[in-house]
Amino acid sequence: MTDLTSQFLKETTSRLERLGGPNQAIDTALALTTDALEAGGVVQAFGTGHSEAFAMEIAGRAGGLIATNRIALRTLVLRGGRGLSSLGGAELERDASVADELLSLFDIQPSDIFMIASSSGVNGSIVGMALAAKARGHKVIGVTSLEHTSRVQPKHPSGKRLSEVADVVIDNLAPFGDSTLELEGGIGVGAVSSITAAFIAQRITFGVAAAIQKRGKTPPLYISANIPGGDEHNRKLEDLYGDRIRREA
Repeated sequence: MTDLTSQFLKETTSRLERLGGPNQAIDTALALTTDALEAGGVVQAFGTGHSEAFAMEIAGRAGGLIATNRIALRTLVLRGGRGLSSLGGAELERDASVADELLSLFDIQPSDIFMIASSSGVNGSIVGMALAAKARGHKVIGVTSLEHTSRVQPKHPSGKRLSEVADVVIDNLAPFGDSTLELEGGIGVGAVSSITAAFIAQRITFGVAAAIQKRGKTPPLYISANIPGGDEHNRKLEDLYGDRIRREA
């Protein structure tokens, strides 16, 4: 094992161990999500850039909760009428006005709960989505780097960060700039936010499933589509939610 690999393993595992311990924010997120699903709600997951990986971890994967929907910026092109060129660069990610446009493309119900991930927590679309969800009466769970977001300026006209809008804030423990290692010359490498975000997503997922089971019900979970009967099992449960959950590219 190289020195860099050993260092990165240490940086990663130390954060995962902290996230695996007592965590009031995660406990609160579990309770709110369990209540929302029991009330017929759907988890609306949103993230941009590399934080979209969190939304993908929450919605539509084997071992995950059926009642989940991933909101993605590309939906503005797939179903919203925007041109393909709009996906180039970071303009959409920073555009504070896209939230309402995006939400109009999905069947959002009052019982739904939002999970929004952004390590920086300051881009316009992220804060805009959190504000739009709150304005509609939804609870918002934010996953962000408290160290990073506290050191950068908000890019939303409100002057707010995701951490200042969300009802529950889960710290992904990523450092400022995300890099955990440094090469000669001060070059940062070893980004960790995707790894910790995936851990948080899975802890929420199996935590909610266990809570539903503890209440005497069978948690509606995906099984792998690559095992016999997987597609049939998943489709039967997905059909209970109709167009409220979409599985798009």
